[in-house]
Amino acid sequence: MVSVSLGANKYGKAENRIVRVYRDTPRHEIVDLNVTSQLRGEALASSFLEGDNALVVATDTQKNTAFAFAKEHGITSPEDYLQILGAHFVDAFEWIDGGLWQAEQYEWERIVVGGIPHDHSFVRSGKAVRLAAVQKIGGATHVTGGVKDLVVLKSTGSEFSGFPRDRYTTLAETTDRIMATSVTGRWRFLPEAVAAGIDYNGLYAEVLEVLLSTFATVHSLALQQTLFEMGRAAIEARPEIAEVRFAMPNKHHFVADLAPFGLENPNEVFYAADRPYGLIEGTVVRDGVDAAPDAWVDLPAFV
Repeated sequence: MVSVSLGANKYGKAENRIVRVYRDTPRHEIVDLNVTSQLRGEALASSFLEGDNALVVATDTQKNTAFAFAKEHGITSPEDYLQILGAHFVDAFEWIDGGLWQAEQYEWERIVVGGIPHDHSFVRSGKAVRLAAVQKIGGATHVTGGVKDLVVLKSTGSEFSGFPRDRYTTLAETTDRIMATSVTGRWRFLPEAVAAGIDYNGLYAEVLEVLLSTFATVHSLALQQTLFEMGRAAIEARPEIAEVRFAMPNKHHFVADLAPFGLENPNEVFYAADRPYGLIEGTVVRDGVDAAPDAWVDLPAFV
C-alpha cells in the first residue's frame, strides 16, 4: 500500500487584465494591471480530497471582485490595491487563512501632438514591468514591490578574470567586456513602514533610478558584485526596504572573429547569444531586520 497526503496548495484566478481609466476630467489617466488572486485555507483540503466545493470561493468570484474593486476602491498603486483585495477575502470568508495576490503594471505615456501631450491618447512605454505582491500567511501580511524585464547593457567598465581553471575551462579572462542582463528584482517592505503608509509610486520611481545609476557607474569585476551594489544602493536610498532579491541572467555578447576576413576587431563587433546563459541570483538584506521567509512563498524570482 502507498500512503499519500495533501501538501501545500492554493487556487485562484490568474492574469486578470484590468485597465482602470479615470475620466473625472477631460484629461484621462490610465492604470494597466495584470492581476492574479490565489487563496489558501486548511478547510479547503476537502475540495482536493473529496471534491467538496462548499467552501470554495470560485475563481470567477475572485476575478469579478478584482474588477469591481478597481472601480470601488480605485488603484492608487498596485501595492495598495492588492492589500485591499487580500484583506477582503480573508475578512469576508472566515475559512480563508491567507493567500497570494500579485500584479504586473504596464506603463503608458501620452501621445504628443503638435508638441502637446494628448488628453486621452497613449502609447505603451516603460523601461520595464513593475511588480507588486501581497502575501497573507500565518496571520501576517507581507508586501513586496519589484521590477522585471529591466534590460541593461554597458559597453565597457566590466571585467571578468581571476576565476579557477581546469581542463574544461575555455573562457578567456577579460578586463574589458560588454555586460548585459535583464534584471528581475523584488524588494520587501518593513511591516512597520507598511502600517505607517508608503508612497509606493514614488518609491518605485526612486528605486528604479537608483538601480540604473548603480549599474551604470559601478566598475564591475563580476555581475555578482554589481548585483550586491545595486541592492545596497536601493536599501540605502529607502528606509522602508528590508531586503532586495535579484535574478540576473547574463545576456552574453561575444567578440566576433573577423580575422578570416582580414579585419581586426578591438571590441567593436559582437554577436549576442541568447542561450545558454549564466544566471546570477542573490539577496541583499538590511542588517538588523527580522527575516520573513513567508513573504517569498510561491513568489517567482525569475520569469
